[in-house]
Amino acid sequence: MTMPELAAQYSLSRVGARPSFFRYLHEVWVRRDFTFSLAKFRIQSENERNRLGMLWVVLRPILSALVYGLVFGIILAGARPENFVPFLIIGVFLLEFFNSSMNGGAKSIISNTSLVQSLPFPRMVLPVAKVIENLLNFLPTLALMFVLTMLWGSRPHWDWFLFIPLIALFYMFNQGVAFLFARITVHLRDLSQLIPFISRMIFYTSGVFFNPADVLEPYPTLAAIYEWHPLNEVLSIARGLLLDEYAVPWDYWWKLAIWSVVVLVVGALFFWKAEERYGREE
Repeated sequence: MTMPELAAQYSLSRVGARPSFFRYLHEVWVRRDFTFSLAKFRIQSENERNRLGMLWVVLRPILSALVYGLVFGIILAGARPENFVPFLIIGVFLLEFFNSSMNGGAKSIISNTSLVQSLPFPRMVLPVAKVIENLLNFLPTLALMFVLTMLWGSRPHWDWFLFIPLIALFYMFNQGVAFLFARITVHLRDLSQLIPFISRMIFYTSGVFFNPADVLEPYPTLAAIYEWHPLNEVLSIARGLLLDEYAVPWDYWWKLAIWSVVVLVVGALFFWKAEERYGREE
């Protein structure tokens, strides 16, 4: 009798075997308290090392917006979008959440190798905890974004409540991206060195400091394709909700919803398929 047959006879299962996808998701859900606690205490530990502590959560995007505002405000000059300062603030603050989720997701497994190799738990917990950590860091930044746009003339109205589904869709998209990069960097460690360049390319093509509608107006075919850019959809909806100079592109809602659901599901499946290999590849 072979070893697999003997194991089957006594109902033994292989240590570290990958469960079915829905059972796997259930195991992740059961550990939700651990996942949230991991995200919360990581925030505390990272900020306790700095004298300004949690203040850096809002200082980082403010400094980024200031630098990009000075540089691109001068470069663009007369070609700057309307109401340029809040336009830029919205772009920089929202992209900060995406970039931190992509970067954090990419390192979530490879930077926790000892934990992965020593404890049995669904590895999906690690990228989920990282994106939750980034979401918790993003919420005060989001509140600051509202305050700063009001300083430039925006006034609260009922449409602002649409930020709740917008951030929910954005979170789903970022989580899917984190799953994809978490697995890819396990197999291709060199990809972690390319992440900053990928982030920069995404930043410069997402309409953070320019209005894509103006730039692509002479190229209708390219403009139609660009309307499916998920990050530009997030920025365009947010600007339409906050700034009077911009209309909400309502068709972007269903396009973003498709992106968010598809990327989340594909990312989760892609990550789950390699569950048995995490911590075993060098």
